[in-house]
Order: sequence, then structure tokens, then C-alpha cells
Amino acid sequence: MTRGSARRSFLMPALWIPAALALALLGLPLVALVVRAPWASLPDLLSRSEVIQALALSFGTASIATLVSLVLGIPLALVLARSAEWSVVPRRVLRALVTVPLVLPPVVGGVALLLLLGRRGLIGQFLPFTIPFSTSAVVIAQVFVAMPFLVLAVEGAVRASDRRFEVAAATLGASRWTVLRRVTLPLVAPGIAAGSLLCFTRALGEFGATITFAGSFPGVTQTLPIATYIELQRDPDAAIALSLLLMAASVAVLVSLRDRWVPGLTA
Repeated sequence: MTRGSARRSFLMPALWIPAALALALLGLPLVALVVRAPWASLPDLLSRSEVIQALALSFGTASIATLVSLVLGIPLALVLARSAEWSVVPRRVLRALVTVPLVLPPVVGGVALLLLLGRRGLIGQFLPFTIPFSTSAVVIAQVFVAMPFLVLAVEGAVRASDRRFEVAAATLGASRWTVLRRVTLPLVAPGIAAGSLLCFTRALGEFGATITFAGSFPGVTQTLPIATYIELQRDPDAAIALSLLLMAASVAVLVSLRDRWVPGLTA
């Protein structure tokens, strides 16, 4: 037996034990959710008017948040991907601004949005209308926490794409807008699709920033995660049903992504 094979035979048992514990920690809570689900009463629980309201509001606001993230996030991703020529400090500051919402506690994000757009906020005090505790506030909170997923996904796709196609198109006389529309965006379309799905799912499951910045008003700001939290205190079976619904949406996204993990998320 060679030294390398002996090392592998020694390490594998030691690695499998904590790996199995990690898988159990990640998977068993989901198994418990499925096992303890009130399957017999599930249709009745999900057909309640307040559940339908929360479901419609969540899918509607998450869809709008994803569209807003596409309009704003794709240009930002292109800027990030093409920032290699910049000096180190501006590039790091820009990347930090994009990635901070990923690690920031959602409640802190909601407080920050209040301090910016609240009635006495830095910008909100000058606005003729009130944003907090409205449906618009739900969308803004979702964009704040979900858009970085789209930006990093598209940035990773742009960095991985072959720039020679863009150079060839420019050499043949194509304008910058034509190169972007006919070459760059089609090349990174899979990354845009994956980022959009991740963004939608994150927006759909957003809780902390939403309840802090938008509150919990049925039919106005009470999204599906907030409704789940409220139901957990008064009707655990309804909370389990809503949790299953959110988990099903997440699983559907993972299945649609398959093995096409986005490089930008690990950059």
C-alpha cells in the first residue's frame, strides 16, 4: 500500500462521521416537517382566505422585486465584471456594497431602510408620500435582500464568458449597444435565468427586513413567511402547511437549476 492510499484510507472514516452529522443537521428538520405535516387537512388549511391573500401578495411582490432586480442588477453585474481595470479600492468598495446584504441580518436591513426611506429618513423626509408599511415597502425590502443573488450570478456568468465574441462583433462595426444586446446578454442568458430564480426564491422567503420595514397588515404587507410566523403562535398546523408551501417553492427552484450552480455565488 502506498503512502497516498494509506492516507486516504485513514481520512475517509474520519471525514464521513462529521459529514453524516452535517447531512443529518441539514436534512432531518425538513424530514420532520414532511412527517409532521397535517396532510389530511392540508387542502382546507391552504384554502383559507388569509392564506390565499398572503400567497398572492408574496408571489406578486416577489415577481415585481425580481423584475426590478433584473432592470437594476444586470447593469450592476456588468459593471462589476468589467471592473478589473479599476484601482483596488473602488473595486472592493463596490463589491462590498453588493455583498453586504447577503451577510447582513435581515432585521438590520429593515432598520436601515427605515432610516433611509422612513418619514424622518435621509430621503423619506423629502418625499411627498409614505413608503414604510405599504406594499411598495415589501417590494423594496425584497429587492434589497434578493438582488445581490442575481448580481453575483450574472457577474459570474459574464466573467466566465468568452470576450472574443464581443471583440469580434466590435471589430465588425457593431456598436456597444448592439454588442451588449446581441452578444453579451445571449452569452450570459443561463446565468441570468439562474440568478432570476434564486432572486425570486429569496424574495419569496424574505421575512426580517419585510416585517421591520413594511409591518404585517393582512392583504397589504403580510407575506407568506410573515403569515407562517403568525400562524405558528395560534395554529401550528397552518404554520406547517405554509412552511411546506415555501419549501416546495425552494425545491422547485433547485430542481430547475439542476447542477448548474452559479460561479458568482462562490466568488
